[in-house]
Amino acid sequence: MSALTESPAWQALGKHFQAISGLHMRELFAADPGRSDVMSIEACDILLDYSKNRVTPTTLKLLIDLALQAGLPDRIEAMFNGEKINVTENRAVLHTALRNRANTPVIVDGEDVMPKVNSVLERMGNFCNAVRNGDWLGYTGQPITDIVNIGIGGSDLGPLMVCEALKAFGHPRLNMHFVSNVDGAQIVDTLRKCHTATTLFVIESKTFTTSETLTNAHTARDWFLRSARYESTIAKHFVAVSTNAKAVAEFGIDTNNMFEFWNWVGGRYSLWSAIGLPIALYLGRQHFLDLLAGAHEMDQHFRHTPLERNMPVMMALLGIWYVNFFGAASHVITPYNQSLHRLPAYMQQLDMESNGKSTDMNGHAVDYQTSPIIWGETGINGQHAYFQMLHQGTQLSPIDFIASIENPSTLPRHHTILLANFFAQAEAFMRGKTEAEARGELLAAGIEGEQAERLLPHKIFGGNRPSNTLLLGQLDPTTLGALIALYEHKIFCQGVIWNVNSFDQWGVELGKQLAKQIQAELDIAAPTQSHDSSTNRLINFYKQRARNG
Repeated sequence: MSALTESPAWQALGKHFQAISGLHMRELFAADPGRSDVMSIEACDILLDYSKNRVTPTTLKLLIDLALQAGLPDRIEAMFNGEKINVTENRAVLHTALRNRANTPVIVDGEDVMPKVNSVLERMGNFCNAVRNGDWLGYTGQPITDIVNIGIGGSDLGPLMVCEALKAFGHPRLNMHFVSNVDGAQIVDTLRKCHTATTLFVIESKTFTTSETLTNAHTARDWFLRSARYESTIAKHFVAVSTNAKAVAEFGIDTNNMFEFWNWVGGRYSLWSAIGLPIALYLGRQHFLDLLAGAHEMDQHFRHTPLERNMPVMMALLGIWYVNFFGAASHVITPYNQSLHRLPAYMQQLDMESNGKSTDMNGHAVDYQTSPIIWGETGINGQHAYFQMLHQGTQLSPIDFIASIENPSTLPRHHTILLANFFAQAEAFMRGKTEAEARGELLAAGIEGEQAERLLPHKIFGGNRPSNTLLLGQLDPTTLGALIALYEHKIFCQGVIWNVNSFDQWGVELGKQLAKQIQAELDIAAPTQSHDSSTNRLINFYKQRARNG
């Protein structure tokens, strides 16, 4: 057994689980009508109601004990203070410095990083103003109408999700496009919608060597030069977010139009950095700063609020409770807001790339589950699809319901119906439907006797399905920034308790290494024999079919 599973707090939770696992939330609400008053937290224009969870006050106390045993308060301070908590890469973890609107010093290796952060923000703001105001012109003297972001992973998912979520705040002249897939269909389809004279490409790659990104970037460059012809025009239509000035210059991008970020910015935590340039271009300087400000406000809540009233901490501990004691293998993100339709995909990377680890900080194999599988879709669509499994299936999957109070559209009746479903589904997952209730419904519908008995088992819902309800005042840049930071900190807390490094991602490297080898083999006609029999056969089958055309 590991130090975690042998620890007093873990053992106490195990015994407690045996004692209360059979309790139904109906009983808990009946015993404590004020339960939701106690089990809710308000911060940063977000209300978290976590009362629809299979917990008692004792459960919460024991979970707090687990957090204290893991040294969570000290680890929080270590992150904010710029200590190198990413131990496998010997790096600080300072996405919080990127949105440090208080501008207090943050020291890394004896240097305050805030002047550099502010300098890049200033350059980004000036550039974005020039593009949005029409002062930045393409090679024919026309203003930019289309922005194509070329990146992958965090350089795609974050900017894409935010731009989709905040379309209501976007510049009406600018059309945003995001290319990440090396499947040529995506960039071909994107370029078909654009004109060379009015398109700006943002190439996002820290090293400027990422295969997928550079392949798409060179395709875009070739497409552009077929019309623009002169390489000197590239400087008007391509900018870079990178640290590799030499490679950027060789591509043809003016290094004055290269925006820097640093090795203490992890890819999935990078939308707050220059990686957020597409966001700033679309939303404008002030709205981008508002996004940072919302995240900073959540940072302050996370850093300074006692654990028992700390929103990210409580969400993290509830997740631990289900993953490690109930055996829940997955967690559902279900926004009741169409603008947040890319949020589940963003959360997949944020959570699973961070905590999808089987080796702890000491290099030992863990003997407990870590990151759950994150999945989801907009709630209204989900109700007519995967909610069936959540209600009556055999898997326990906790759910995060997310909605905004303010109507994001001009159709108030739609919003009323949307929120009615939002509240109803959370209640339905908690309550379920008893045999007596199902029988009463059948009788009321005139169904009796043998037919009623045949249908009855199918009408019963066990309920007792846990969920968190996150109600935003409105979906604007400030509140979205706070929401994203909330999940970042939740995931960090879980990584601390599981004693894994939430800020490396070695698991993505092996496939990249093998792909380079196989790519070379695909370019030669001779049969491939250097892999296992399955991979050899697949490669050779492909080469034969491709050759025969």
